[in-house]
Amino acid sequence: MASTYLTSNIGSPSQQRFTWSLWVKRSKLGVEQHMVGNYNANNRTHLFFTNTEKLYFYSELSGSNVIAYQTNRLFRDLNAWYHIVCAVDTTQAGGNRIRIYVNGEEETSFATETECNQNTNLSIGTTHYIGTYGGDAGSASYSFDGSMSHLHFVDGSQLTPSSFGSTDSTTGEWKINTAPSVTYGSSGYFILKDGNSVTDQSGNSNNFTVAGGTLTKTEDNPSNVFAVVNSLSTGSGAEFAYGNTRVRKDTSGFLSSLGTIALHNGKYYWEVYRHGGGDVGFGITKAFVDGTNHTQVNDNRVLYYQDGNIYREGLGSNSPVNTGVTYGDTDTLAVAVDSINGVITFYKNGTQTGSITDTQLISSNELWIPWFLGRSGSEMRINFGNGYFGTTAVSSAGTNASGIGIFEYDVPTGFTALSTKGLNL
Repeated sequence: MASTYLTSNIGSPSQQRFTWSLWVKRSKLGVEQHMVGNYNANNRTHLFFTNTEKLYFYSELSGSNVIAYQTNRLFRDLNAWYHIVCAVDTTQAGGNRIRIYVNGEEETSFATETECNQNTNLSIGTTHYIGTYGGDAGSASYSFDGSMSHLHFVDGSQLTPSSFGSTDSTTGEWKINTAPSVTYGSSGYFILKDGNSVTDQSGNSNNFTVAGGTLTKTEDNPSNVFAVVNSLSTGSGAEFAYGNTRVRKDTSGFLSSLGTIALHNGKYYWEVYRHGGGDVGFGITKAFVDGTNHTQVNDNRVLYYQDGNIYREGLGSNSPVNTGVTYGDTDTLAVAVDSINGVITFYKNGTQTGSITDTQLISSNELWIPWFLGRSGSEMRINFGNGYFGTTAVSSAGTNASGIGIFEYDVPTGFTALSTKGLNL
């Protein structure tokens, strides 16, 4: 969440050679968001996303920029994990002192490209901040909003991405190395390994402290990306939090939101915790994108459950099916989508409330995507398999036949989480 940040006093690393490597998944755009950095008044070094979605690495000495690298490339994907490596060696010849890589590929096109003089001693020691800007720690104006994993700081070496990942020989995708063999140096550290532990895994005992907010574990990771709610698909007045697994509508009117992963020819399950007042609905809609304008097209083909009724809009009869089962505040609702047999089933607190069979669900050339509806005052906390509703863990995990994801209630046999591994069962 945006108010969460970590700090540690790591001592005095090399001022000329160091490497940061981290995996990040963004949740919000349009705001400057700092990932890692050092801050000491007018001496500072930081890596962040700008409010125009570019990646920026900079360093100041006595209030003056000595390094400023801002990419031309934009980073706007709210579903993907990015692997970022920023490797520095100021003793190198010009053009080699600052190396920035994303998903194994070096960034070479920069809107701003200011390289420090050879042998410059940078500000990189003492306190490190993660998830915020040290000059205004915890401020929503600069804090990172999203998820991080496998964060390394290597003291004394300028490393390449091959130390932390590799290219999959089958898919060609960049994949994580969860146990890299690197020499960290006396001030190096490795945290957020396969969870939310801030204990240093490098052997240096450079442990971090959660200095603000709540650091929540998630099943979403670089090896298995889970769906979340897409804030870019939602109109004005919606508020997102917890890695875009919570969506709230405080202003008048409706909100309509989509998930980030479409489904086809499979069986998928997710849960929705209703919190507070305001009516909510959830289900699926056809994922059709205009190939020319790259915009979502609403052709009124939706299946969803809303306060006792199952609606089928644009799919044959538009008359709602009344289940006779309403829901209230703090109920845990769920949906199981079977696009193999064309069945969508809804649940309340682990008990089935009703289902609809529709052959259009199994159309061979269409994709479907999670869909959420909210009125003024509504709040939904969605568990796509992360094991949390907001920052609250499931009380006692139900069974999951496919072994992917953590849910509050038993997942129907043969169903799985809507994630990259779930799509490839």
